[in-house]
Amino acid sequence: MHSTSLGAGIHFAYLVSSVLFILGIKGLSSPRTARSGNRLAAIGMLLAIVATLLDRQILSYTWIVAGIVVGSAIGAVAARTVTMTAMPQMVALFNGSGGGAAALVSSLEYRHLIQAGALPLDSGISILLGALIGAISFSGSIVAFGKLQGLLPEKAVTYPLQQVVNGLLAAAILVLAWMVLNGSGGSHAFIAFLAGSLLLGVLAVIPIGGGDMPVVISLLNSFTGLATAATGFALHNVVLIISGTLVGASGTLLTVLMCKAMNRPITNVLFGAFGAAPSATTSRAGGGAAAVAGKPVRDVSVEDAATILAYARKVIIIPGYGLAVAQAQHALREVADLLKARGVEVVYAIHPVAGRMPGHMNVLLAEANVPYEELKDLDAVNPEFESADVALVVGANDVVNPAARHDSQSPIYGMPILDADKSKHILVLKRSMKPGFAGIDNELFYDPKTMMLFGDAKDSIAKLAQTVKAL
Repeated sequence: MHSTSLGAGIHFAYLVSSVLFILGIKGLSSPRTARSGNRLAAIGMLLAIVATLLDRQILSYTWIVAGIVVGSAIGAVAARTVTMTAMPQMVALFNGSGGGAAALVSSLEYRHLIQAGALPLDSGISILLGALIGAISFSGSIVAFGKLQGLLPEKAVTYPLQQVVNGLLAAAILVLAWMVLNGSGGSHAFIAFLAGSLLLGVLAVIPIGGGDMPVVISLLNSFTGLATAATGFALHNVVLIISGTLVGASGTLLTVLMCKAMNRPITNVLFGAFGAAPSATTSRAGGGAAAVAGKPVRDVSVEDAATILAYARKVIIIPGYGLAVAQAQHALREVADLLKARGVEVVYAIHPVAGRMPGHMNVLLAEANVPYEELKDLDAVNPEFESADVALVVGANDVVNPAARHDSQSPIYGMPILDADKSKHILVLKRSMKPGFAGIDNELFYDPKTMMLFGDAKDSIAKLAQTVKAL
């Protein structure tokens, strides 16, 4: 009777946890409710962990406690010390950890059932799915981390017959899975299956360039969720099934939305080797250049740029990855505050794929306490550019390139962009004329209305702030 009551209590706790997860994800859908959503999801996770620890099937708490202590210490240190520019790398590592954990648990469950004398078909399929997807997510996330951290080439790495090799590897994995299920391969087949899955994760992400990492991280996140759900089926654990499905579904939806924002199918992201080689005419870099690839650009001084901003009625700021690299978000907020104090209307235009992870610019600006209501997404802000006096582009590139609208030969053709070129004036803060991830010239930089302020973004913005104060 006591055991029955305990089991019912655990399942009730799992149900409450699942509800908290759903409410947490709903809260994360808006910057205003993101913090409360995060707290709800954390409470749900704590409740699920406590309920699991009360399960009578646990034989020893030693390794569990050790894992909680070590994991908590790593998480606490990482949360306090990782810089905002390194946040995409941390997300990739945490995502990989989840996938790796699912693959490990699936492997241990396989060993447990084999030692018990039988591998039921339903459990075997769940175990193989958990191990396959978890291993791909783990090794793929490690490669993504390496690209984002600069440990591996950021550009797409391709080689002859790449997709054929990947296809043959996937076929071999399926054969090994069949051997595991029918018992003809034994443990050696499972080990080879796991190793092949890890290799497939590496080979699948290597040909994807750094600019597509937001989509890849989102996709791998959905993989981790699906691996967790499959592991939940293998362990007959309800909360794993529900939470894994939630993560898998939300990650999949986010991936679809980001592909839609780039006007590219997911197959193009995974197999298109986008950004593999920069254009020969655009690989040249040089701050302060008066002309690049035979096209003139117009330099502007800090004083002139500050004057244009200070006497504008409306300024739309377009942040990009360069802002994160320069860590200039706080300085940018100071300039925006100075402009608002002079009566200038200031809003921020956020492109869905700006930065190196989903929501990168939102997180970056939130760290600088930029008010949420000043952040506008692509659909909301584009109609406002025609009435804007200045579009201030800070570290953004491909997401403001007008070639996406009309040049059918451009690799970014069809991608919705921020309509910066429709503003009365365009002020671009950039270190050099180096192209963005797509490796192509940006037509916006050669627009007669565009003025280029070359230099480190943080330094340039600090000088702008000083000059605006003096006006």
